[in-house]
Amino acid sequence: MNLKQFYKLLFFIALIPLLSSCFEVIEEISIKNDGTGDVVLTINLSQSKTKVASVMLLDSVQGYKVPSKQKIQQELNEAVAYLKKSEGIANVKSTSDFNNYIATVSFSFKDVSNINNITKNILARQKIKATNTSPYLYNKASKTFSRKYQAIGNAKTAFNKLKAKDKSVFNGATYTSIYRFESAVTSSSNPASNVSKSKKAVMLKSSITDLINGKVNVSNTIQLSK
Repeated sequence: MNLKQFYKLLFFIALIPLLSSCFEVIEEISIKNDGTGDVVLTINLSQSKTKVASVMLLDSVQGYKVPSKQKIQQELNEAVAYLKKSEGIANVKSTSDFNNYIATVSFSFKDVSNINNITKNILARQKIKATNTSPYLYNKASKTFSRKYQAIGNAKTAFNKLKAKDKSVFNGATYTSIYRFESAVTSSSNPASNVSKSKKAVMLKSSITDLINGKVNVSNTIQLSK
């Protein structure tokens, strides 16, 4: 389980009946040389806003209860409240745009281990068993940032149990990770990743269905200039 999955636990479960195949989950992590940094998590349904707006007028879709705007806002508020109580986490904020259907949560951290602890605690609260929590690591001495990822088997099993109509929700859905640094990037181990022209950011975009089914691996080791 990683930040993408943590974010989905908070908001995506509530929104899933509303989604069409056009939505994206974006994870942005900015890391300073001293290991502190910021996170911005976004779920963007703007490409499907016309359909979402229509569905919001209904009570249920395909057997799923349609959450109200108030319920979605409540989920955001609960996420913010939880993060504010988390060790090493500060400057917690959230935004919700119900015209374009975009929601964000942002916060600062003292160390990347604080992010890993959030994920671990969320898993425990949701009673989800996972042998690998897809940790983030940053070594200040070697100036190396790494993200170790392993697909969770029960996620694929659960996905395969969905009806075809429910599976189609994920068609075309994407997950994008963007990592930003103070120092220039000298190498990025994942061949699917792209280093920005400034050499201070690395982006990796993938299909959510491929992530669920373990067809892609978003693990990466990024070396920064010393």
